[in-house]
Amino acid sequence: MIGITDIEAATERIAGHVVRTPTLPSPGLSGLLGVPVTVKLELLQRTGSFKARGAAAKLLSLGEAERAAGVVAVSGGNHGIAVAVMAAALDVKATVVMPRSAPARAIEIAEEAGASVRLTDGMGSAFSLVNDLRDEGLTLVHPFDDPVVIAGQGTVGLEFARDADELTDVLVSVGGGGLISGVATALRALRPQVRIWGVETEGAEAMAEALKAGGPVPVEVSSISTTLSAPAVAPLTYEHVAALVGEVLVVPDREAVRGCLELAEHAKVWTEPAAGCLLPAARRVVERVGPDARLGLVVCGGNASAVDMASWVERFGLR
Repeated sequence: MIGITDIEAATERIAGHVVRTPTLPSPGLSGLLGVPVTVKLELLQRTGSFKARGAAAKLLSLGEAERAAGVVAVSGGNHGIAVAVMAAALDVKATVVMPRSAPARAIEIAEEAGASVRLTDGMGSAFSLVNDLRDEGLTLVHPFDDPVVIAGQGTVGLEFARDADELTDVLVSVGGGGLISGVATALRALRPQVRIWGVETEGAEAMAEALKAGGPVPVEVSSISTTLSAPAVAPLTYEHVAALVGEVLVVPDREAVRGCLELAEHAKVWTEPAAGCLLPAARRVVERVGPDARLGLVVCGGNASAVDMASWVERFGLR
């Protein structure tokens, strides 16, 4: 498991390559939920999500031979965008493997950045292709199963801990578990009294299933939240979450989309379902903790198009 010194080193490494995103009180969400809410706006990060941090940390750690050979990444959207953009900025050739279900805009951005994009029928086959490309000599920039990447994502938690006022509970979205592993490591070191909650969507609940099983297990991915849709978590991220996180809550896709609409209306931010799922989970946390809760939300990304959102609103009958 990584420690706070790894995250501090990552902070120094990626300085100048990523944005120190705002940490702000949200009067709108505080009114909606009935308790004080502070948001960490990672959707304002370079490439539109926290993923730029881990990608930059990994790419900057590579030796000359690895950089010359090029890198490969697998992604449901945001990690692919981040690797493509950050690799272009650092003059590293990148190949990005995505399922065909990935957002069209994510595929377009990765291609525009200069990456070679390979599409597969699903996340399982995407991970399989990446393993083949790694065997051919490309360096894998894994979305979560890498301590360097986790430390990079942990810089979110370090900034949140330093910049936020009093917090009792912090909610973090979970895909493969890289973000919550890093954030939880930072918060346990700097704000040990804070409770940490993971949030997944139904059909992308790899961490919740791993916690039930006592270790990583494969899951059938069906959620619309492709950026959370890891076919399994890694032993590394499972160990962090099992040790550092109180509970992982699972919410329906419909409520995640409703959360996006509420974040737009009450917080004035445009998010994707991977962040929208925090709102229904936050309500459950408030019910359990009570009126003394002081919530922190890591708003992880905003890479959803207006067309995507309109389609989801129609699909779930939300108005």
